Amino acid sequence: MISRLRGTPVGRTPDGLVVDVGGVGYLVSATPSVMRRADGASEVTVETYLHVREDALQLYGFADAAERSLFVQLLGVSGIGPKVALAVVSSASAEELQRAIALDDSARFQAIPGIGKKTAERIVLELEGSIAEAVPTRAAGAPRELVARDALVELGYSLVEAEQALADVDPDLPAEERVREALRSAA
Repeated sequence: MISRLRGTPVGRTPDGLVVDVGGVGYLVSATPSVMRRADGASEVTVETYLHVREDALQLYGFADAAERSLFVQLLGVSGIGPKVALAVVSSASAEELQRAIALDDSARFQAIPGIGKKTAERIVLELEGSIAEAVPTRAAGAPRELVARDALVELGYSLVEAEQALADVDPDLPAEERVREALRSAA
């Protein structure tokens, strides 16, 4: 198993990043955080996962061990292959995704292109046990956060816009007040 590469980023293709390690160019399907790190860098370190199929070997790259660990956990969810798992891990930080799983927030995953309601629910259901150990149980303001975010989504905000609008609002306020404050600041 190839667990990590350290080398020179020498190119990009539609399939990923090419990392030269000792004269061998490895094509790595990488997360956006890896791609940003590689921009203009003379050397890059990439945590990797080698996916073995009958007809191909595919290398996936991650910025850190937490991204790779979440990717591997996602591969264990029925119906999730490496491309979908990479899309999920690429959508937000591993910590944010783990928190969404711990909070039973399947809507967070439905916002990812290619993930429907059933797949999002399956991700949360199948990973919540393993993630719950790694993430502290529900934070005091977390349920209010979800209620307020869902209310903004119902008002026409995208999931990301709703989360951004609530980022600057006091998390200790009741959900209704958080929505009002978010709407005021957006206006």
